[in-house]
Amino acid sequence: MIGPADMPKTLARSFVALASSLVAFVALFAAPTAASAFTWPKPPPPAPAPDCGPAIAKATGGNWTCTFDDEFGGTALDTTKWSVLTTASGAPANNGACYTTSPNNVSVGGGVLSLTVRQESSPYNCPLLGGKTVATPYTAGTVASKFTQAYGRFSVRAAFPAATVAGLQSSLWMYPKTLTYGAWPLSGELDIAEWYGAYPDRAIPYLHYAYDKTTTNTTTNVNVVTNNYCMITASAFHDYTVEWTTTAITITFDGQVCMIDKPSALGLTGMAPFNQPFFLLLSSALGIGLNAYNPSTTPLPATTQVDYVRIWK
Repeated sequence: MIGPADMPKTLARSFVALASSLVAFVALFAAPTAASAFTWPKPPPPAPAPDCGPAIAKATGGNWTCTFDDEFGGTALDTTKWSVLTTASGAPANNGACYTTSPNNVSVGGGVLSLTVRQESSPYNCPLLGGKTVATPYTAGTVASKFTQAYGRFSVRAAFPAATVAGLQSSLWMYPKTLTYGAWPLSGELDIAEWYGAYPDRAIPYLHYAYDKTTTNTTTNVNVVTNNYCMITASAFHDYTVEWTTTAITITFDGQVCMIDKPSALGLTGMAPFNQPFFLLLSSALGIGLNAYNPSTTPLPATTQVDYVRIWK
């Protein structure tokens, strides 16, 4: 039996034993052996902030703030920023060209994104939405941004094919994330620049929405939805830009105003349907209608190149 006189000694021995155990426990982490080494996982590095180059002033004062950029400096498409759309996922097959994920149609290299429409050496079994397939000799490329934004400045530096005959179509365009106001065109579509091989000396912007055509006013810019006379050299790189504010949509090519629209949609108020987030699409395809593909004259392969995409708020 431990008497009162022995208590200090007993407590001292217990304290020493406890301290030794704590030292041994700490040593497991402070100086682990090779067999018991443990390294806490490091958190992933933060994503680099977007860099849209030199500051650009807003007409209303201050500078635009960069929210997204892709300079296409790698060797593969950045799938954290883009989705490759396919005919199987619902991308329309213009004149029978099948949208695929093949690097023959969508690739990154040499500082550019290349979107190519081409004729395959043998018929390609194109998967359709719903699971069926159709054989076609033609394939094409289109991508969509995962980034969405309402209002801001959106700029695409691109070069279209050098063709000067009908049969090719390239598009730099925007579509709503949600069809808030109903099916096309009620929820809007914003075509920054569309290029047609049949009209190779110009790129055409177009805003799609429901409006009364009798209300178009080029003096006030109300419901001015397009301009067919914004001239370009198709195969050269140009900056195609839209500045989208709460009062107007202004489209410029190389800094020159191509069109200004102040939408006044039927049954809606303010900027609706252009008051909701849109995403960006970049497409290269065969033409239709008056710009229809002609296998005897339309040159293939044909590639649209994109140098960069930059977006500001």
